[in-house]
Amino acid sequence: MNFGLGSFTGTHLLYLFTSIWWTLVLSALAFVLGSVGGFGVMLARISHKAWLRWMALVYIECVQGIPLLILLFIVYFGLSVYGYSLPALAAAGIAMMIYVSAYLGDIWRGCVEAMPKPQWEAAECLAFSRWQTLRLVIIPQAVRLSLPPTVGFLVQIIKMTSLASVIGFVELTRAGQIINNSIFQPFLIFAIVGAFYFALCYPLSRWSEAMERKLNVANR
Repeated sequence: MNFGLGSFTGTHLLYLFTSIWWTLVLSALAFVLGSVGGFGVMLARISHKAWLRWMALVYIECVQGIPLLILLFIVYFGLSVYGYSLPALAAAGIAMMIYVSAYLGDIWRGCVEAMPKPQWEAAECLAFSRWQTLRLVIIPQAVRLSLPPTVGFLVQIIKMTSLASVIGFVELTRAGQIINNSIFQPFLIFAIVGAFYFALCYPLSRWSEAMERKLNVANR
């Protein structure tokens, strides 16, 4: 087994560096679109309308019960059967948006419902509508509470982008596979790929932990 650099060159390393950009692009796309969808899911989950809460719950349960890999296959290969051929980036972005929206919607719903009941009652005394109560009183406080788990989930999103390699999207993991297919040095290549993922995720993990500690101290 070759643990040295061997035929691994600076060109290969540059190719891996370039693929980090596409990993970040897909992560940002999934997080931004998933946040928009997740906000809608959260509003549906706390709605006064029972049918809307039920639909949001069914959506969350279905998405959380399906592996992201299957969603990628459905969007990329399944839609092509009906004549809708999507680029790998678009298919990966849509599949991850659906997946992320279900999880973020559930996380944010829990943060909104964690707000003390007197907050809602005080807003009612001020004759606020439900939307005004959410916008001016509840959501600003819930955002602070939701930051640690949201950033923590962002770390998972970055790592989940590696699954997009199965539909041909060239992000960090796929770039490692392509290089390994040409020079066959799996230990070296995927150790470097793992190091790059660690460099991307570790600062976010530490930031999430720091915010959680700060929040816990502030609530004492």
